[in-house]
Amino acid sequence: VISLLRLLLLCMIGAISAAFGYRSIIHQHLNFHRHHHPRALVFSAVANSMSPPHSGETILAMSAVEDIGTAHDEKSSAEMKTVARLVPTTQSSFEQCGQRLRDGKLVSFPTETVYGLGCHALDQSAVQKVFDAKERPLSDPLIVHVTKSEDALELWDASTSMNRSETNNHAQQQVIEKKALNVLTETFFPGPLTLVARAHPSIPQILMANTGFVACRSPSHPIARALISAAKVPIAAPSANKFGHVSPTLAEHVMDDLGQEDVWIVDPTLDAPEGTKEQESHSPICQVGVESTVAKVEMSNEQIKGSITILRHGAISSSSIREALAKNGLSGYFEVSDSVRFTSEKVSNVAPGQTIKHYSPNVPCFMVDVSRQCQQSELSHEEKAILAQSVVIDYGKRLSGYEQHVLAYRDLSVEGDASMAASGVFETLRWSERIQGATRVFVPDIILSNNEDALDLAVKDKLTRAASAVIVDIFA
Repeated sequence: VISLLRLLLLCMIGAISAAFGYRSIIHQHLNFHRHHHPRALVFSAVANSMSPPHSGETILAMSAVEDIGTAHDEKSSAEMKTVARLVPTTQSSFEQCGQRLRDGKLVSFPTETVYGLGCHALDQSAVQKVFDAKERPLSDPLIVHVTKSEDALELWDASTSMNRSETNNHAQQQVIEKKALNVLTETFFPGPLTLVARAHPSIPQILMANTGFVACRSPSHPIARALISAAKVPIAAPSANKFGHVSPTLAEHVMDDLGQEDVWIVDPTLDAPEGTKEQESHSPICQVGVESTVAKVEMSNEQIKGSITILRHGAISSSSIREALAKNGLSGYFEVSDSVRFTSEKVSNVAPGQTIKHYSPNVPCFMVDVSRQCQQSELSHEEKAILAQSVVIDYGKRLSGYEQHVLAYRDLSVEGDASMAASGVFETLRWSERIQGATRVFVPDIILSNNEDALDLAVKDKLTRAASAVIVDIFA
């Protein structure tokens, strides 16, 4: 009865709108009921809201008529049923997870950076499952995770192929590249550094977005290392969230995004003593809190020199990489530089985290221009109304002047501590989308000097991509 009354009300509103041309309102109203009331009939508006209705024009067109009854509700309930499973960090659990990975299935696990969604890296069908579960475009490659430097070196062409038929120049290039990869893995593995280099021919192209370069790192988190050891195979693992959404740092974040996927989620809080689980579930499991630094190692075509390019900012800085090269007599062979990109999903990248829209909450997010930071400038009536429905995520008190006007406010670090900000940035972005009534999220546009900490660069990068690099100087 309620559904029929609602339908009659919608038709009456549609008739009124035909006289006054309020098509956009009807469209929004119908979309609301389509998404929030599964028993409602599905309609669509067919006219442009900016033009007046023509004589005899039908404002509402029935695009689908379906009696969505109990059977449909039961089907929807089944489709929404949680499939994912939380598992503890016991030895038997690791063994089962390892077998599951060898069998081509998915396991999510914490690293020192974020939670990863793991699969057998050399099993193409298993890798495809990761892309499907995340709804991730094949243009965004995956990172392979190993426990030992030797296992990483086997993935790269320079470390495994020394063809005597190659020219002397090319052979020397391979020697230098291999030495650089050895130095960097010995210095930074295990840890939050991903190295990208030309892949061995045996590596599946699906891992690399068909670029010929494979990314690899060795996590330091004990759970990640125990799982890789139990799997006895390299594990490909992007962040365990739907593509473009905020990266997860807790098992509950993974469940929120991937609860309907066939994935086991390793949750260390299941091992916590009774009475402490609630506290443990909100404690930082991924200590760094942002993804690894990604550095691409590549030799030039003609010279016995190469480049190491930072493609994604994380905890390891370019200066740390330069220092490691210098200590091993390689600084003269490589130019180290930053080249962080903002690309569309259609561009095939050699490393993940390059798309302009990334780490985004499910609420529109914007960066506030420097001109509107620090001291609160005069707010218009319209701006106050917008802020009253907004969340502000601050860093170093840049937007503190607006705290009294907003729905909710949180500072990643009042003191501007990069480590603290990095460890909480993803959790805070997820917090913002849970604020009831929030219609916008505002973050500061962070201007950095040349000598800033690597994690400052990482925090700036995450907030920039969360806002799709959109900067505003008016709250609208």
